[in-house]
Amino acid sequence: MRVKGEKTEDRSERDRLVMEHVGLVRTLAQRLAQRLPSQVELSDLISVGVLGLIDAATRYKPGLGVPFDAFARRRIQGAMLDSLRDMDWAPRSLRRLRRDVDSAMAGARRRLGREPEDLDVAEELGMTPADYTKALDQLRMLDVASVRSLDASNEDGTSWLELCVDPEEGIASKLERKELRQHLANAISQIPERERNILAMYYEEELTLAEIGEVIGVGESRVSQLRSQAIARLRTILRESLAPSVDLPQRKAS
Repeated sequence: MRVKGEKTEDRSERDRLVMEHVGLVRTLAQRLAQRLPSQVELSDLISVGVLGLIDAATRYKPGLGVPFDAFARRRIQGAMLDSLRDMDWAPRSLRRLRRDVDSAMAGARRRLGREPEDLDVAEELGMTPADYTKALDQLRMLDVASVRSLDASNEDGTSWLELCVDPEEGIASKLERKELRQHLANAISQIPERERNILAMYYEEELTLAEIGEVIGVGESRVSQLRSQAIARLRTILRESLAPSVDLPQRKAS
């Protein structure tokens, strides 16, 4: 494909970069697919990932001082995650479950005056500990499509603010992004160190759940549960810290 006004040598370099990094698209797609429900097709992720790769190759300038692999990786992942958002594959019941867990997390925090533990949240929800861990496993499906990166300074303006700000509330449109980041930094400092480290390893260092489990000495399933719980903490802490300054819309009963 030729872009209008594009020089032949530029097009040739773009095509070379695309052909040399097609394997990266498949690798990233397979990695993401492992975290998603079976109805999300690997081939669909690869297709949109290739488009992200082409976009990266078109925009890349060696003078940026960033290796193409790193530059392309971000755009490929962004394209895949954007496509997941557009699919809106998560059932309404799963979104309702996330709201219930968030509400229970906030309620337990107010009742106890500290960050609640698993058993505290389970009690607030009226669930057994086993049912609560199953709920956390289910919620990981939603969380994957909510995040691009933990890097709050991405060149395209995206950040891990998307991790814990519910788009239905419109918070991001009501506050300056700089101010929102300050609230996020404060929220991060409040969650347990173990969960904070898991988020960093998973989203920033891009370790797999199994790799993180080896680092902290727990199983892959437990890492997944702790990650979902950490995300719920961040959402509820942010919502509470923003409440005095942001008039959040009331949710309609589901």
